[in-house]
This record gives sequence, structure tokens and C-alpha cells, in this order.
Amino acid sequence: MQIDPGDLGAERIYRLMTGIVVPRPIAWVTSLSRKGVLNLAPFSAFTFVSQKPPMLAISVGRKGPDYKDTAHNILDTEEYVIHIADMPLMGAVHDSSVEHPPEVSEVEELKLETRPSERVKVPRLAAAPVAMECVFRQCLEFGEARSRLIVGEVVMFHIRDGLVNNGKVETEALDPIARIGGPRYARLGEIVTLGGVFQTPKSTD
Repeated sequence: MQIDPGDLGAERIYRLMTGIVVPRPIAWVTSLSRKGVLNLAPFSAFTFVSQKPPMLAISVGRKGPDYKDTAHNILDTEEYVIHIADMPLMGAVHDSSVEHPPEVSEVEELKLETRPSERVKVPRLAAAPVAMECVFRQCLEFGEARSRLIVGEVVMFHIRDGLVNNGKVETEALDPIARIGGPRYARLGEIVTLGGVFQTPKSTD
């Protein structure tokens, strides 16, 4: 089967790509509007782009002709928090993807408890096993839809007690949610551990 993307519109290409690039980690992002409204939204076009300093990237699309609230908030305030949700939070993650007007807080709608952050003004979600306080560093726009790739630096990690062992996160204990095509989610399946291979050290520390 061959598919020429030139023959497809943006929505059909999106459906193909989100079914092919799987599973995807989910960045569950809190951000504050200029008026102080706490926004919450999930983004599955998400990865890390640097380890020193630690930097994360999320791709934020549009809702109709305008950019999503998260993009506006981050570019306006330059602070936000990226959370990693576990399976008990799957319903809340999905429900937070509902599009509300900018004056509506998804955090309040879902009755999620928050805690103050240490380095940024944006609150973090109390129930999330991982929260990463971020400050904005760069924004690039791509494609005809002008999706915004937003890169931020992590200035503080919050990780649930018991998840880190010898400097590494116990992924099975984290039990993170992954996104696949459509309104569907997945969790970790079988984990296979292979023998280590030589790699040049990334640093001397």
C-alpha cells in the first residue's frame, strides 16, 4: 500500500501519523494565562532534546484558526509545568483534552488538587507522579499548519518517593500512560532487558 501525502488533507495525515508514531509519551501541561487562569492540557508530540541543561519539547497545534491556550500562555508568561501521568490518572488526562474557552480552568473543572511549584509561578498537580517545572527557551513553527514546537528548560524535578533507584526511574513502578491513535491509550507491556553495550560517556559526572 502506498499513500501520497500530497493527496491528503491535514486531518487525514494526522490520523495516519498518530497511528504510526506509537506509543507516544504524554506531556500533561499546566500553564497560567495573563489573567491567572490555570490551564491544563495533554500533548503527545513530546520528547526531551537536551540533558544538560535538561530541555523538553512539545508540539502545540491549533484549535481552529487560533493557537491552543497552552501555546499562548507559555509564550506570554514563559513558565509552565510538564507532568507525567500514571494509569490511575488516565480518565483525567483524557478529559483535560476537552477544548474550553480560555477563561475556564480544566484543573477546576476536573477538581484536581494542586501544589505550589518551587521555581515557577505555575502550580503543579498533586496527584501526578512526576512534575517538571519549566521555563520557556525557544519556539519554532513548522508546516502549513504552523504547529509550534515549544522548547523549555526543566528547572526543578518533582518525583514521587520510591520511583528513583540508584539515579534511575523505575519505569514499571511509574506506570506511565502512552497515547496511540484516536482516543486510545496504552500502558507498558512486557519489558525486555538486553545486555549492555559500549557507549561513550555523555559527561564525566
